[in-house]
Amino acid sequence: MTIEWSWISDHADDLVTLTLSHLQAALSAVLFGLLISLPLAVVAHRIKPLRGFLLGLSNVLFTIPSIAVFVLLLPVSGLTRTTTVIGLTIYTLVVLLRNTVEGLDSVPARTKEAAVAMGTRPLRTLLTVELPLALPVIMAGVRIATVMSISLVSVATYIGDGGLGQLFTDGFQRNFPTPVVVGVVLTLLLALVADTLLVAVQYVLTPWTRLQHSKRERA
Repeated sequence: MTIEWSWISDHADDLVTLTLSHLQAALSAVLFGLLISLPLAVVAHRIKPLRGFLLGLSNVLFTIPSIAVFVLLLPVSGLTRTTTVIGLTIYTLVVLLRNTVEGLDSVPARTKEAAVAMGTRPLRTLLTVELPLALPVIMAGVRIATVMSISLVSVATYIGDGGLGQLFTDGFQRNFPTPVVVGVVLTLLLALVADTLLVAVQYVLTPWTRLQHSKRERA
């Protein structure tokens, strides 16, 4: 398989545009997934009878083939970026919802009881105690959801979107491997860079984990 390097330089502007479009779709889906999953996770954590229903529903949605999801959305949102983002958001929910619930479950009961004993209201306890302590588990879900969304954006090529996935279609249709290889490499790089940045964000947002690690090393 021969790579035509001149094709890459000739299409540099198009590659940048497709890469940014690909990233925008993936990150939008993760953002909307978080906005939906956070309140649902709090409900599932607080109201145990709803826990199984919500987690089960997210699992069922995850089993629907991605192409089928986009096709089902076409009568609603048409051949638009909205269809892509909605479809990807659905797939992020199973990871984000489950990890957020597990993160909230991992908060020690004594910590919450201490907050209540200090007169902290439930909402403030959630925002200042439970969610911060659950953040490492939640961020693990965000990392998985982000990488997954970046990989799934290409499927939206079938509805006229798809970011870097358009390179795959173009290469296969013309039996020209260069766009396919470039698309694969750029998708992998996007996933790697995004995951690295999220690790850095988690490092900054959870300073107490660094202190715990330092204490274990000293011990």
